[in-house]
Parts: sequence; C-alpha cells; structure tokens
Amino acid sequence: MPTSPRFSPLRDFVLGGARSGKTGVALARAEASGLAPVMVATAQAYDTEMEARIAAHRAERGAAWGLIEEPLDLARVLREEASEARILVVDCLTLWLTNTLLGERDTEAAIAELAAALAVIGGPVVLVSNEVGLGIVPENALARRFRDLQGRLNRVIAAGADRVTLVVAGLEMVVKGGDSPPPR
Repeated sequence: MPTSPRFSPLRDFVLGGARSGKTGVALARAEASGLAPVMVATAQAYDTEMEARIAAHRAERGAAWGLIEEPLDLARVLREEASEARILVVDCLTLWLTNTLLGERDTEAAIAELAAALAVIGGPVVLVSNEVGLGIVPENALARRFRDLQGRLNRVIAAGADRVTLVVAGLEMVVKGGDSPPPR
C-alpha cells in the first residue's frame, strides 16, 4: 500500500458527538494520504433538511472526491471498492445503522458482516461514527435499542481498527494507534 510520510492506518475509526468535527477530521486524513479519496455516503434524503445537509457535505469535499452512495450494503461496498490506489471514507456508520435498523434487517448480522469485510479489505478506509452513549437513557424502546446497538457497533469497529480517534469540540484525541504502526 502506498504510504504518506505519516503512518496511514488501513482501518481508521473516527468518532464523536454530533457536529463535533469528526467528518472534517476524516476528510483531512483522506486528503493527506496522497491517495484518491472516495466518499462512501450512507445518508438518505427523506426531507429538505437532510437534502441540505447532504449538499453541504458535497460542497465541503470538492471535485477531487469520488462518491459511492450506499445506505445498506456497506460490507459489499468495502469488499469491492477498497484498493491500494484510493482511500474510502465511510460517512457515517450511525446513519448506516439507522438504515439497517429501520429497514428491519438483522442488525447483529449486519454488524458482523461489516466487521468481517473490514478484516479483509484491500485498501485504507476511514470510518466515521457518532458516540451516542454519553447522554441520558432514551425514553422509548426504539431509541434505547438504537443507542445500545450503536455502542456495540462502535466497540466492534474500534476493536478491529488500527487507529481510533475521539473528536470532542473539534479536538482530536487518539484513543488507539497513534502515528506509529500498531504492534503485530
């Protein structure tokens, strides 16, 4: 895999709260890699507010970025599209999990399939996810189920990641990995 002057992990996981700056961190890492950046977008625009968010994200990336839109079959996209010549940015796992849950799919199986795909990918990927478990316990069963599944998904992805970064108020805190290769 081509490498930049700094360590570029194969599986890079960036998580944080809403509007914490995590997507900006992921975009900057992809652009600094020297590889062709490709956004793997999981969002679906069901209303005008979400359409505006998607448009803002497109404008933030610019013309150099490729785009793959996939709201559900993320494991397949990673297996098929990851390569040594480019870097994928998945934005975001939270929306993917929402799509999976609301689509009444087997979320545990989908998480396991995603983890298995990440274990065999053929190129670097930066995965973005929300940390939703730091607040109060949600008042309804669906919200509690989602919060629990999101926590599980984040744990599974972090366990398989080479580097994990928590973004708080725009500040990056490396939780795992750092600028040197992980021990083998």
